[in-house]
Amino acid sequence: MGFTIGSTRGIRDIRSVSRRRGRSSECLAVAEFTGLWGWDVAPGARAAAGVCSCGRADCRAPGAHPLEFAPEIRAGATLDEVTGAWAEHPGAAVMLPVGRTFDVIEVAEPAGRRALVRLERMGLPVGPVAATPQGRAHFFVAPGGAADLPRLLYRMGWDDPALDLRGLGPGTHLTAPPSDRGGRGPVRWLRPPALDSATRPPAARLLLGTLAYVAHRSRA
Repeated sequence: MGFTIGSTRGIRDIRSVSRRRGRSSECLAVAEFTGLWGWDVAPGARAAAGVCSCGRADCRAPGAHPLEFAPEIRAGATLDEVTGAWAEHPGAAVMLPVGRTFDVIEVAEPAGRRALVRLERMGLPVGPVAATPQGRAHFFVAPGGAADLPRLLYRMGWDDPALDLRGLGPGTHLTAPPSDRGGRGPVRWLRPPALDSATRPPAARLLLGTLAYVAHRSRA
């Protein structure tokens, strides 16, 4: 079954077919990510009692990395293609490669929640925002935002090395809702993907002033 990336009909079709066929919540999430938002998805490891499902005793990130032997599911995959691919790796976590269609600005979750309220009140464009069980908030921004972060912070007068704000770019993978990260609990959406923001996340500079201000106030 095929879908058009970013289509309202696609959202309805994926959810309707998934309910009828009894697809898992993670399989549904992967189908939405690939078929609607144009994101690649990587099957990821899980962790239980600190032991990673990858099988490596010396794993540096238990339950928080892609499975090396599992191929990515590319953007545009249909629900049937996703179901077939995910059946090869049952129980895998849903992971998103960063730096392709979006970068991420990371901040402490309490500061991120306050910043999100401010940004929405000001009517600024905001993309998806996720919260991890480790207490971090991830703001999705346009690609290149992470690399540009130091320059932008300097120009805005927020070049404080102690500021709890960092960019995540190419080479990074995020655990996506509804998957568990590192055995500590599920990742959640503070602001779920939507048609007006997921396929074209905002430039980092539009959010950074507010994020930096709130992060600074939170530290103070």
